[in-house]
Amino acid sequence: MKSNKKVYHILNTSATLLGLCFVVLTSLKVNKLNEESVIDELTSFAIILFLASCVFSYLSIRSTNQSVERFEKIADIVFILGLLLLFIITMLITFNFIK
Repeated sequence: MKSNKKVYHILNTSATLLGLCFVVLTSLKVNKLNEESVIDELTSFAIILFLASCVFSYLSIRSTNQSVERFEKIADIVFILGLLLLFIITMLITFNFIK
């Protein structure tokens, strides 16, 4: 279990970014920008990725020695995909590619 410390960081950061995605999604709904953009769909998918990363990180912490590394690897890959998607969302918002 030498790499188990990494899972705690993934769990903490995924949970934080999950909350950030909920704030972005809520602000899009409040400003009524969800009808004219794909950003809300992308943000919803990012929420699913960060939630999956949280779940796999938690499973890695709670599981036996045989499946720890497998859950950790899945959590790591899903977390990176969520980060990339969050970067794309940020670029779309920054450069006003809302439509």
